[in-house]
Amino acid sequence: MSRRAPLGTVLVLLLAGCGGSAGDGAAAAPGPSAAEVGGPLTVFAAASLTDVFTDLGERFEADRPGLDVQFNFAGSSALATQVTQGAPADVFASANEAQMAVVADAGLADDPQVFAANVPQIAVPAGNPAGVTGLADLGREELTIAVCAPQVPCGAAAEDVLAAAGVTAAPDTLEEDVRAALTKVELGEVDAALVYTTDVTAAGDAVEGIDVPEAEQVVNEYPIAALADAPNPEAAAAFVELVRSEEGQQALADAGFRVP
Repeated sequence: MSRRAPLGTVLVLLLAGCGGSAGDGAAAAPGPSAAEVGGPLTVFAAASLTDVFTDLGERFEADRPGLDVQFNFAGSSALATQVTQGAPADVFASANEAQMAVVADAGLADDPQVFAANVPQIAVPAGNPAGVTGLADLGREELTIAVCAPQVPCGAAAEDVLAAAGVTAAPDTLEEDVRAALTKVELGEVDAALVYTTDVTAAGDAVEGIDVPEAEQVVNEYPIAALADAPNPEAAAAFVELVRSEEGQQALADAGFRVP
């Protein structure tokens, strides 16, 4: 995803902004077609969206030869901080509504909409060598446990689901995002981690997932918004539309997300 917008595409976009004034009798120019939307598009998205958004980004580019989609995947709290501190971005997709609210309350998000949901799940290495069966095992002192840091949506969800189960866990590592916690499991560096259902799905045979009934009390809803100061507002709106479209929702469902 490193193509540069052709000069012709750039000229089309520049000329599109130079239509006649309301007083000269000219009809309003139509909005740009998909092929005319070009330039870089920067999407800040929660780490748990890495696989499905990368796929959607490739589809988005395929219909727009002059567009270069660039992703910044990280913990939602870190992304919200970057946006409010002025990092240039077009779209923000958060793993919970609290971090989107940070951006929206700063006047930087245009009409956030929930587009998916996710629930916590225990991930263990293939074969489950520690014999983990549920949340209670995360309180076993002899096990090595990974969770996300509490300021990250997956960490807040972990705290809530453990509280709902009445389990006191002493995690050995606090990770900056859910994919970092998952990687610890894939590498066999921990006996278990609390991640999202979608992360277990994305890991394939490298890990096993263990459902927890209490997870239904801790459903994370994912909002998305074009940013108010988006450098490429037309492409931002189009990408948000794709995510919320039937095509985008099917891709999310295939990745294990719940969709509205």
